[in-house]
Amino acid sequence: MSYKSSRGDYLLSTDPEKLDIAKIFHWLSTDAYWAKGRSYETFLASLENSIPIGVYGLDGTQVAFGRLITDRAVLGILSDVYVDPPHRGIGLGKWVTESSANLMKEFGGKRLMLRTNDAHGVYASVGFVELSDPEAWMTLDLLQYKSTANESE
Repeated sequence: MSYKSSRGDYLLSTDPEKLDIAKIFHWLSTDAYWAKGRSYETFLASLENSIPIGVYGLDGTQVAFGRLITDRAVLGILSDVYVDPPHRGIGLGKWVTESSANLMKEFGGKRLMLRTNDAHGVYASVGFVELSDPEAWMTLDLLQYKSTANESE
């Protein structure tokens, strides 16, 4: 399933063939606080297992990116939203976010989630809110996790 939309001088697409892989990796590995240190192999695996959302100028140059991690039925997680600095402030990050919400609605999804340290306003403008029941949610830091699954009792 490929999704396309246009606004002004920009095209948004989920076509993985259009992605500028080298540019996205550069953005994330050098300028995105949440992805610095991510290996190229991990980056590629994350792309292969997500729905990529790219935004392109009229000349085809990639200017923004995000990826939707989803089971295509119930839950989606928006991740790695990045807008090239010269194109910030004109709503491209919001457009990526709205498009991921639209995709999840098409799938019949019930929830779209994300994590951010610094873009609450962008996401709130789309309708994101803080968790109403954070005590019901848990997380597991897999960098600290030590499995006991193979130990006998």
